[in-house]
Amino acid sequence: MSIMSNTLPSSLLKLLLKGTVIPAHPLALSAGRTLDEKHQRALTRYYLASGAGGIAVGVHTTQFEIRLPQHDLYEPVLRMAAEEVAQAKLNRPFINVAGIVGPTDQAVKEARLARTLNYDLGLLSNGGLGDLSENELIERAQRVADIIPVFGFYLQPAVGGRVLSFDFWKRFAAIKNVHAIKVAAFNRYQTLDVVRAVCQSDRADDIALYTGNDDNIVGDLLTPYRFEQNGKIIEKRFVGGLLGHWAFWTRRAVELLEQIKVMKPHDIPDMLAKGIEITDTNAAAFDPSHQYHGCISGINEILRRQGLLETNLCLSEKETLSPGQTDEIDRVYRAYPHLHDDQFIQDNLKHWLS
Repeated sequence: MSIMSNTLPSSLLKLLLKGTVIPAHPLALSAGRTLDEKHQRALTRYYLASGAGGIAVGVHTTQFEIRLPQHDLYEPVLRMAAEEVAQAKLNRPFINVAGIVGPTDQAVKEARLARTLNYDLGLLSNGGLGDLSENELIERAQRVADIIPVFGFYLQPAVGGRVLSFDFWKRFAAIKNVHAIKVAAFNRYQTLDVVRAVCQSDRADDIALYTGNDDNIVGDLLTPYRFEQNGKIIEKRFVGGLLGHWAFWTRRAVELLEQIKVMKPHDIPDMLAKGIEITDTNAAAFDPSHQYHGCISGINEILRRQGLLETNLCLSEKETLSPGQTDEIDRVYRAYPHLHDDQFIQDNLKHWLS
């Protein structure tokens, strides 16, 4: 990739449109809540070895607090991940996605930094921007798209997002440098708005849909969406996922997507049943019973148990596991041993930590 170019290389665009697994990259912290570089790099190596097709860094799972002046970790965590990807010398395409947040000036600054660090797309969050109109959000997206290819992001209100209209998504899809949209609305109606908007745009074939609905991963990946447009039926599917849930047990996520892509109709009921198991697991990790209070801590706790993190701590002392959440993680571990990748990690952890 040319650092100063704002276009997506054809090999990466092909992978993006075909669909792949993109884990949302966590943040490794020591017991003193400082960056644990050893485990931070080990996590990236884990995702590379798992067969993921990309990583998303500087996103919600990485903790938005990395941008606060007292931490100033946005650049270091993006740089470390990009270094690990480069050092891996993969013989396959791999997509580096940088989380981009904040008002227009901040978003533009983060987009420029992401480009200098060799990131391919910017995952553009509208979180925390309730004072901006949809027109202003579109203008902001265009400014960012002038710098870096854009991965749209519908973030659920429960973790800082906002409800956006069908018209917003239709206008967003018309931006030429938008190549994908992550739908993490955790809501079927709002998910439908995005898919219908893309299908009724002029760029339906140019934009990849990725599920961010951790509560409905398999359902999203199996469902064909069909809409009539100008007298013909347009069909669109979610081709992959950019997910916090795929930050753990990633090897199994890669296998899951591979299975879904070649699935025969008679196998769909069993896959839907597996999808319910995955949703149950996600509930333990994401803590919806406490309004997602323990969401990031839950991801970190599973990775801690596997040896990929030393702690489950977050930068904010307010973000902790909720009462009973540890028991819930214990329960899903016992109930669904076929969903975890503990053995894969045990076989490789020493190498990743070296």
